[in-house]
Amino acid sequence: MSENNQDRDVFAAIADPTRRKLMRLIAEAQEIPLHELTSQFAMGRTAVSKHLTILKEAGLVLDRKVGRETRYRLNASPLVEVEDWVSFYRKFWTANMLRLQQLLEEEEE
Repeated sequence: MSENNQDRDVFAAIADPTRRKLMRLIAEAQEIPLHELTSQFAMGRTAVSKHLTILKEAGLVLDRKVGRETRYRLNASPLVEVEDWVSFYRKFWTANMLRLQQLLEEEEE
């Protein structure tokens, strides 16, 4: 986990496809109330709220009250940890694919 005092691991939070869809919907809307998010799923408000809580604990989602309504917005900064991890493996596979290509070209000659 990063130094943001996050309660939950970012990788665990984004492992679930429902939470990834929630993040996409929130990012596209920039800020969206719970009832609008719930309408996008075949599950109840409580289930959606539980997924949002996991995202909040990982620091990926921020919320604010507007009257009786809770609105959510994306905080993508914790995804830097994921990008760093993916970046390492992207470099690893790129280098290995280049080596494979060189070997194949040498065999053709």
